[in-house]
Amino acid sequence: MRARLSDIAQQAEVSEATVSRVLNDRPGVAPETRQAVLTALDVLGYERPARLRKRSAGLVGLVVPELDNPIFPAFAQVIESTLAQSGFTPVLCTQTPGGVTEDEYVEMLLDRQVSGIVFVSGLHADTAANHDRYRALIARPLPIVMINGYAPGIAAPFVSCDDGEATELAVAHLVALGHRRIGLITGPDRFVPVQRRVAGFRAAMTRLVDPTEAEVGELAELSLFGVEGGEAAANRLIERGVTGIVCGSDLMALGAIRAARQRGLAVPADVSVVGYDDSPLMAFTDPPLTTMRQPVAAMAVAAVRALVDEINGHAAPHSEYLFRPELVVRGSTAVARQAGPAPGGSPNRQRPAPPSLAIPA
Repeated sequence: MRARLSDIAQQAEVSEATVSRVLNDRPGVAPETRQAVLTALDVLGYERPARLRKRSAGLVGLVVPELDNPIFPAFAQVIESTLAQSGFTPVLCTQTPGGVTEDEYVEMLLDRQVSGIVFVSGLHADTAANHDRYRALIARPLPIVMINGYAPGIAAPFVSCDDGEATELAVAHLVALGHRRIGLITGPDRFVPVQRRVAGFRAAMTRLVDPTEAEVGELAELSLFGVEGGEAAANRLIERGVTGIVCGSDLMALGAIRAARQRGLAVPADVSVVGYDDSPLMAFTDPPLTTMRQPVAAMAVAAVRALVDEINGHAAPHSEYLFRPELVVRGSTAVARQAGPAPGGSPNRQRPAPPSLAIPA
């Protein structure tokens, strides 16, 4: 028994005394430590004592588009943890280009008799996709919840970050820094979050800068999500003379920074860049990225609670829960340079108004 205790303690990174308290179901152990010990038991193949066996409330599918973008693992981690706390066992399904499709994953989950499914940025966000697939699941009936991407006519809870407000806040931040020639980079326009970002960009630019309709049109670039898409779109915008760029994801923002540097421009001295998501490690990029933070934890918990309510027969409101984004100001944005030199030959800089809703990090 001592050897087994030491094995479990080493796996869980706790003391043998702590393992003993957990196995004997004694108080005085933090919930996360208790869970670590129980997980170590499972990993090492030991059977849990009868008094510690918790009957699973069932399996719940979690379908995410991919894991290359760090925002999706962030959502998955919180969703899986919250499901486990409610007694459910999460089943993670990750899509890759040319791999298993969302519909194929759903069929696999149905074969495993899942109690419900959480979709993160799935086909529900694509206005070109057939949403009858979701109506068929609801008709089974199978509880489902959607994150980021509202589709009318689907009787399910939706949880979204307010993409339009996020873009308006980002534009307002750049305007406060003296920028007037501001560009937008985001994904294909068939996606609901993209449509909302474009609408927010147009509204903010019209209100704060008052460009012509043609000027607003040439300042919005739709591209592929990812670093490469951001880089290609940023090159086009920089050629049009932008000094500030608002991006639809942090990865796109990193591509925009790369494009600026390849042209011999400095970020933020020559071009300011704002990302979207505040995904992990963005505080450690060069320069640290100013970005719009999605409240991932709050959104994920709300989605799981809505799903669990549906599973337990307590219907959650079939509407969209909108969560407010937060502006996180770091080193990739700065005061804009004016086009001409100031008297004396030195670059002229405008004094900005203080940015609103900024959270330094």
